[in-house]
Amino acid sequence: MTSGGDAPGMNAAIRAVVRSCAYHELECVGVYRGYAGLIDGDFKSLNARSVKNIINRGGTFLKSARSKEFRTPEGRLKAFKHLKDNDVDALITIGGDGTFNGAIVFNEEFDFPIVGLPGTIDNDINGTDFTIGYDTALNTVVEAIDKIRDTANSHNRLFLIEVMGRDAGDIALNAGIGAGAEEILIPEQDMGRDRLVASLKRSKAAGKSSSIVVVSEGDQIGKNIFGLASYIRENLLDYECKVTVLGHIQRGGAPSCYDRVLASRLGVGAVDALLNGERDVMIGIVHNKVVSVDFKTSLEGKNKIDKDLIRVADITSV
Repeated sequence: MTSGGDAPGMNAAIRAVVRSCAYHELECVGVYRGYAGLIDGDFKSLNARSVKNIINRGGTFLKSARSKEFRTPEGRLKAFKHLKDNDVDALITIGGDGTFNGAIVFNEEFDFPIVGLPGTIDNDINGTDFTIGYDTALNTVVEAIDKIRDTANSHNRLFLIEVMGRDAGDIALNAGIGAGAEEILIPEQDMGRDRLVASLKRSKAAGKSSSIVVVSEGDQIGKNIFGLASYIRENLLDYECKVTVLGHIQRGGAPSCYDRVLASRLGVGAVDALLNGERDVMIGIVHNKVVSVDFKTSLEGKNKIDKDLIRVADITSV
C-alpha cells in the first residue's frame, strides 16, 4: 500500500515487495488508494508479472489518497475487517509520517503486523539516512535551478526559488549547494531578512551580476516568498527580483538510479523483516546498511541538518 504524497521510487518499492513475495512463495495483495482503499476493500492480487515495467515510472500505480475516515475508530474497524476477510496476515505501507502515525494507531487497536517504508521527497523521517524519492527530487530541483540561472545571468536578475520542505531543509540545502546558490534559507536556521539583504549586497560588491536564493517552503524569514521578494525590492535596488515556485514538479518524473536501488533494497528488506517475525517497524538505510527502526522512534524527531553542509554552503557562496 502507498499512502500520503507520492514520491519517485514508490513503484520500484512495490515491485521489490511483490517479487520478494513471489521469491518466497507468498501471496501478495495490492491495496489501491492507501488507507481509503483499505476501508473500501479495494484489493487486487499481485504477482511477479503484475509489476513489470514499473521500476522506471514515477508516482505509484497503486494510487494514493488521504482518508479522513481512517482517522475514526469506525473507519479503522472497516479496514481491519477487510484485511481479515481477505486473509491478509500483514501489511507493508509506503509513505511518510502521516502514514506511520496511522499504522501505529491501527496496530494499537487491532494488534496487526505492519512494516513501513519511508517514501517522501522531504527526507524528514528519523532513523534512515535517505527516504525514497529524495534523491530524484534533488536532481529535479538542481536541473530547474540550472535553467533559471541562465536567465538570471542574461538579465542580471535575482531569483528567489522556493522548493518543497515544510519542516525540513534537506532539499533546499543540498540542491542549493549543488546548483551554486548564493544563499539558502531553511526552517532550521533563522537568517533574518536584513542579514539576507546584507549578504546579497556583499555579493553585488564582490562582482556578482546575478544571484540565486533557494528558499525552503517552511522557512519563516517572511510571511511567504512573495512577501520576502517585496522586502528585497524595497531594500536592494541593484537587482531585478523574480520569484519561482517549483511546487509539485519536484514529486514527479522517473526515479533516479539511486532511488530505484534504495527502493528495491528496502522493499526486499520489508518482506525479510516480516518473515523474521518483526513488526511495527520502518525499514531504513543507515551507513548504506538496511536497518529496522521502531515506528515511534522514526517519528520522535526529524533528521538533523548537517552543520558541515551549512559551512560548505557559506564557504562556496563567497
